[in-house]
Amino acid sequence: MAETLAPGAVIGIIGGGQLGRMTALAAAPLGFRCHIYTPEENSPAAQVAERTTVAPYDDETALAEFAASVDVITYEFENIPVDTVQRLSKLAPVRPRPSVLAVSQHRVAEKDFARDSGAGTAPYRHVTTLDQLRDAVAEIGRPSVLKTCRFGYDGKGQVKITDRTELEEAWNSLDTDDAVLEGFVSFEMEISVIVARGLDGTSRAFPVAENHHVDHILSTSTVPAAIPAETEAAARTVAEALAERLDLVGLLAVEMFVTPDGKVLVNEVAPRPHNSGHWSQDGCATSQFEQFVRAVTGLPLGPVDVLFPTVMHNLIGDEVEQWEEIVAEPDAKLHLYGKAEARPGRKMGHVNMMKRA
Repeated sequence: MAETLAPGAVIGIIGGGQLGRMTALAAAPLGFRCHIYTPEENSPAAQVAERTTVAPYDDETALAEFAASVDVITYEFENIPVDTVQRLSKLAPVRPRPSVLAVSQHRVAEKDFARDSGAGTAPYRHVTTLDQLRDAVAEIGRPSVLKTCRFGYDGKGQVKITDRTELEEAWNSLDTDDAVLEGFVSFEMEISVIVARGLDGTSRAFPVAENHHVDHILSTSTVPAAIPAETEAAARTVAEALAERLDLVGLLAVEMFVTPDGKVLVNEVAPRPHNSGHWSQDGCATSQFEQFVRAVTGLPLGPVDVLFPTVMHNLIGDEVEQWEEIVAEPDAKLHLYGKAEARPGRKMGHVNMMKRA
């Protein structure tokens, strides 16, 4: 088994967004330093890290220097070239492995993986041409959703297929030859489970979060979720099984649908901290970010007991202007991301509302 990193070690984080920022903040109390690698100037993560390299993801010299300066490498979002991560993995330990990243980057690979692991999914078909789209719609039906296989998030890169949709127009609007058609699922709610898995193979799943989206962007996550105990257990079992099959070291977030009969269907996976896990910063014995640091450095995983029932609310765009009211609320914990400009649809921060006894 790989050696546990001692305090003073340096964690290299690829990506400079808010997830990297909160990971660096969680690493510091454990004695770890963080080095951020990002193409972005003045990124949220760079504001709190010991060191930052600003360079393109294909800069071989910068990547080599970055790898030489750290003890372990991880990533805070999945839209990073797999080639970059594979190159780094030859120079330093990378956790999770590049193969995990590859699965999460492609929607068909992701769904194939979930299905092959025994998990349920919505019906889907890989679509690479307009004719294939027509065949897939004839098979799966309408309504359905056509999505790009890569780089879509928060509702981007997708179009709903209804009885009125002209398929040629829908196909051309995505400007891709790599898409997936997903059938609509009748569901009671959307949930997610974040599971951590350490170097020794130990895994620990956080309690299920109940998620509510507005305009395809996560608005709130509530823990505990309003689901039966057997549904909670099934969701956590699915997440742990996927992490085990991936041989994951790090975090895996699994978004799921709960059907009216209580079954859980996998929607998406992400091998990193996740927006729906932000509640854990104030409502859980161990935050998802501390758990992430523990996993990739080889430390024992922390407990995941709920300390307070918590509702996490994303601050999107101008909602961040409510910060003064939020900090005056005794049961609210404000987390801002250090972004200079509030734009529509942009995540500027979040607030955890705790229900104290």
